[in-house]
Amino acid sequence: MPMTLPAFKYNPNALLLGVIKNEKTNCPVCKQERDYVYYGPFFSTEDVEGLCPWCISDGAASRMFDGEFQDPASCDEVENEQSLDELIHRTPGYVGWQQEYWLSHCGDFCAVIQYVGWDEIKHLEDELADDIASICSGYDLTVNEFKKILRNEGGLQGYLFKCIHCGQHRLCADSN
Repeated sequence: MPMTLPAFKYNPNALLLGVIKNEKTNCPVCKQERDYVYYGPFFSTEDVEGLCPWCISDGAASRMFDGEFQDPASCDEVENEQSLDELIHRTPGYVGWQQEYWLSHCGDFCAVIQYVGWDEIKHLEDELADDIASICSGYDLTVNEFKKILRNEGGLQGYLFKCIHCGQHRLCADSN
């Protein structure tokens, strides 16, 4: 009987994002053959491959390899240390061009929703105005230039997040 994938509060779309794939693996942590494997970032002194989502979810992978799925220095600050622990030790990351950055809102981390270009988020322009202004400032772009070059899998890649408490969308971006 197939096992239901674990739910990840801060990365509910790990399959859509391609960091968890429906492929066979022999997980190096639980030693079980699994139907899903993790292909996202994992920071450890060891070169680790083939992690299953269940060993990510329960923290076993992070404990066994003294590793992290997100660099804590590349996260917004949050009020609750347990949230940081869950994000870096029990949440699959996402794949960015540079170092992935995790956004927060309402004192907690947001959920990463999808990789985006302008076409996918133009309907959220007003809601994302502060983040767009910050990105434009960081890349020395006008808003019109930003709109032209933000492309999914393009030179400037967007990452859409959503607050798990109030539903506010957030955006960060990086370039290749």
